[in-house]
Amino acid sequence: MENQKIDSFLSIKGEYFPSANIQTIRDRLAATPDSKSDLIRFYEYKNPTVMLLISIFLGQLGIDRFMLGDIGLGVLKLITAGGCGIWWLVDLFTVQDRTREYNYKKFIEILW
Repeated sequence: MENQKIDSFLSIKGEYFPSANIQTIRDRLAATPDSKSDLIRFYEYKNPTVMLLISIFLGQLGIDRFMLGDIGLGVLKLITAGGCGIWWLVDLFTVQDRTREYNYKKFIEILW
């Protein structure tokens, strides 16, 4: 992938990934063939800010967990009404980091 496309991708989607992994992402994108680069660039990554809003308003129903692929924990959170509110409160502080990790895992999956 060309450096200009890599810079463009990271300027637009860089906040969707953990900051510690940005250099790794840059290196992997540089070694990625054009056929896979289109998949990576146009994949719908989850926005951490939107996930925070979803967690605030629908977190007690486990919707945030369902959207990040934690089906079992989403069901458990739904049944317990967000762990009587405690689990919901903890998730408010961790949902953005979990979303960035989710996006990074999807990025790696696309490359393989």
